[in-house]
Amino acid sequence: MSQPFGPEQQRIGNQQREEAITALNDHFAQARLDITEYQERVNRASNAQSYAELAELFRDLPQPHPPFLAPPSVPFAAVPPPQATQPYVPPQQYTGPQQQYTGQQPYTGQQYAQPQYATPPPPGMAPGMGYPGAPYGYDPVTGIPYSDKSKVAAGVLQLFLGHFGVGRFYMGDTGIAVAQLLTCGGCGIWALVDGIIILVNGGTDAEGRPLRG
Repeated sequence: MSQPFGPEQQRIGNQQREEAITALNDHFAQARLDITEYQERVNRASNAQSYAELAELFRDLPQPHPPFLAPPSVPFAAVPPPQATQPYVPPQQYTGPQQQYTGQQPYTGQQYAQPQYATPPPPGMAPGMGYPGAPYGYDPVTGIPYSDKSKVAAGVLQLFLGHFGVGRFYMGDTGIAVAQLLTCGGCGIWALVDGIIILVNGGTDAEGRPLRG
């Protein structure tokens, strides 16, 4: 007999892998992981296919964890057993006098409001410029406005100046940037891996908005 399919076996995507790598960056910056452990867990996170594989990377680490994972001490929530249903009791038939229909109901004058549609931006304006608060549009998956920071610029800065944490300073991630500055970008290895991850998967700025392309 096959095993039941649980939430820990569900497939994941690039967004979950990116959030897991971001959490590992924070633990590395707090010196909870050495460079060897950090690289090994980043590789495992990049190749993970299910929630269970990502959860295993944080089993021996305190918070922060990726937001989609429960704390290690909390197992996946079990589905509660179905509650017993009450027997069906048919409604009693109404035996009183029937009210005779006397005609149409009076018109009360209530009208339905016309649907409102968003006005497209004027010709020649860049996509998203017509929407206040989101000059670069919205992420089609999460609906969060794109950041004014570019993932290409952040990735290139991290590749060439990552030992100073310049790419992370540009993104507004000062915690990791200071850690890279103090460790010379993990002897260059951390900065190189971080730059490649930013170029491939992007990242978020200090306000949690995804970097634009």
